Amino acid sequence: MIGGSLVWDRPGALAIVRGSDWKGPAMFSSRLASLFVLVVGLVVVPGAVAQGHTGGDAPPTAALRLVAGGLTAPITMVPSPDRSGRLFVVDQAGTIHILRADGTLAPEPFLDLRDRMVPLMPTFEERGVLGLAFHPRYAKNGRLFVFYSVPLRAGAPDGFNVTSRISEFRVSAADPDHVDPATERVLLEVDKPQSNHNSGTVAFGPRDGYLYISVGDGGGGSDMGLGHVEDWYPANAGGNGQDVTQNLLGNILRIDVDRPGRGRAYGIPRGNPFVGKEGLDEIYAYGFRNPYRMSFDLAGGHDLIVGDAGQSGFEEVDVVRRGGNYGWNVKEGTHCFNAADPSVDLPTCPSTDPEGDPLIDPVVEYPNVARGAGGLGVAVIGGYVYRGRDLPGLRGRYVFGDWSRALDRTDGTLFVATPAPRGPWRFEQLRVAGTPDGHVGHLVIGLGQDLRGEIYVLTSDLKGPAGSTGQIYRLVQG
Repeated sequence: MIGGSLVWDRPGALAIVRGSDWKGPAMFSSRLASLFVLVVGLVVVPGAVAQGHTGGDAPPTAALRLVAGGLTAPITMVPSPDRSGRLFVVDQAGTIHILRADGTLAPEPFLDLRDRMVPLMPTFEERGVLGLAFHPRYAKNGRLFVFYSVPLRAGAPDGFNVTSRISEFRVSAADPDHVDPATERVLLEVDKPQSNHNSGTVAFGPRDGYLYISVGDGGGGSDMGLGHVEDWYPANAGGNGQDVTQNLLGNILRIDVDRPGRGRAYGIPRGNPFVGKEGLDEIYAYGFRNPYRMSFDLAGGHDLIVGDAGQSGFEEVDVVRRGGNYGWNVKEGTHCFNAADPSVDLPTCPSTDPEGDPLIDPVVEYPNVARGAGGLGVAVIGGYVYRGRDLPGLRGRYVFGDWSRALDRTDGTLFVATPAPRGPWRFEQLRVAGTPDGHVGHLVIGLGQDLRGEIYVLTSDLKGPAGSTGQIYRLVQG
């Protein structure tokens, strides 16, 4: 599932317990691994404290205004750059829908990929249609890009589970409310050993116009096992997060969709960190477990911010920099990850990789409920920097969520973090008005943002892509 985190039951107190590695939709973790190899020559990394609300001022509050319902598993929503006012809802179950400017859903899907996808499990699933991005010049060229899960392609390694596909489509020349499915052009495919940790966000950089793609570490648990290559850190006997030479798993990728390269359907930006040196040219940043949702700030420095789901210890939010190494599976958040027993941190681990590059700490970290009674949630859901007008108290702050506060109930939570120039960001719960505990009352499976900077919360009451409990809410004044 998405990830794990620390849990605080009172200021300054952290409860730690063993817990399952299971998480939630399209992002959670899996089984705990075994085998531990002692490593020497390590530095001590102190445990981090969750930077939550510390009292004083009342925590921020917002209300949820229902916008649309009757969906299955709406995991992201993307505005059309053609200024039509339409919002496009990605439903994990296999379809993309149009939410019209008048607040109604179009009667037919904008794109239906169910006949091309891998069959999904209704009870719990992380595969499916996972991401959508419109070309910056979509209003003129009609190009859009989709990340979705297809049956394992011919020639994939034995025992692998699924192929993640990033394809270009074009909108129908005769109907702006439908994609022409015959226009599919496959850009990139990544074979995955397990069914989870697919990630799947695709987004265009607002400054460079390149396509950014989030790819998980391959699945399973602890970044170990089949399809998880050995890296430089033997203590954890893995994994793809720290490898940049053998596969594209555990990374943020950056490609040029406008200038195809030799033998490829896409080009490589010359500024990518491994161009001309050892490492795969597509990689922009690495060391991720399951960077399920990421977004660019609409203003300011246009930072790329990702929610990276942990295993059973810590959930994290990262500000992504070119060439950055974000630590997995040497570290989970700021903590030394222990693949032999993920419920107990290692006392020491490296703070740099063999090239001397730092393992970059998250700007937000919090404990997972698997660590004890004080846990804040099950899996982080990356969000957006608020740039709207309806909630002036949130302007310039990062709004994100967590899938649920417990595995056995629909109890999602919203948070808001205040960016800081250095060090961790202070964050606190964003309370939902009209609820007894300030929680969402549903599973939070995604967030969305329109062109005006307003933020939407996407929910479901089921753990898998089934049924019709999927709903979309807009954050408004409480």
